[in-house]
Amino acid sequence: MGNDIKFLIDILDLEQIEENIYRGKSPDWHRMPRVFGGQVAAQALMAAGRTVEMGTVHSLHAYFLRLGDPSIPILYEVDRIRDGRSFTTRRVVAIQRGRAILNLDASFHVGEDGPEHAIAMPEVPPPDTLESLWERIDEEFRNRPFPIEQRFIGDLPWTKSKTPRSPTERIWIKAQGELGDDPLIHACVATYASDMSLYDSMLLPHNLAWDDPQFRGASLDHCMWFHRPFRADDWILYDQESPVAYGARGLARAQMFDSSGNLIISLTQEGLMRIVK
Repeated sequence: MGNDIKFLIDILDLEQIEENIYRGKSPDWHRMPRVFGGQVAAQALMAAGRTVEMGTVHSLHAYFLRLGDPSIPILYEVDRIRDGRSFTTRRVVAIQRGRAILNLDASFHVGEDGPEHAIAMPEVPPPDTLESLWERIDEEFRNRPFPIEQRFIGDLPWTKSKTPRSPTERIWIKAQGELGDDPLIHACVATYASDMSLYDSMLLPHNLAWDDPQFRGASLDHCMWFHRPFRADDWILYDQESPVAYGARGLARAQMFDSSGNLIISLTQEGLMRIVK
């Protein structure tokens, strides 16, 4: 599994085809009918970051507008909204067949000193005491690439239960390989990984899974705030919960902590939760 990060690095290496315009691709092994949302958000962030000379990303706000087609490239058009002395703002539109599939706003900040505080990381088993997801899934799925190692604390979220489960889950995650020292790569990999499981916390109280025939779900928007430097190729605790679902929409929120207990990223996501009769 150690080389599985290579395909993710490859798809984040966007092709520049014009000033402020980049082209991205989906991995060759992709067999899903739609592009993974975390991939589009990560590529859009990469496109934005390629146009920024100073600062590192401190926030992103993304709206998933349409399903992406993994069989064709995605164009990313970057609008250079503002270049300030401390903050730089970019807007990115991801386009396929002339239609927007994602809109992302990203802000970059030149580091400054200021007051500091943060909530404490919850007490959880360390990652080296837990089985990897690869060890816990059926053998038929093990031939798929695993760019992000995941070690779930407790039951897997798609495991059926006879009673409603708490809308919370905790996972240790890290990239399956070294990423180098560019902070933009680490932010993009964390963005990719963040969309792999956050939605699942909305499903747990309802004993639903993505493959249930009566269920239709999709990410609607996704927001992240990057608080301090981190490495996505070191262990990160992904602490997730869903405080509410109503009107065919659910909300999830989360924090990411590095292995030293520092709060590095905060997140929210809203998702469509539709029951088809």
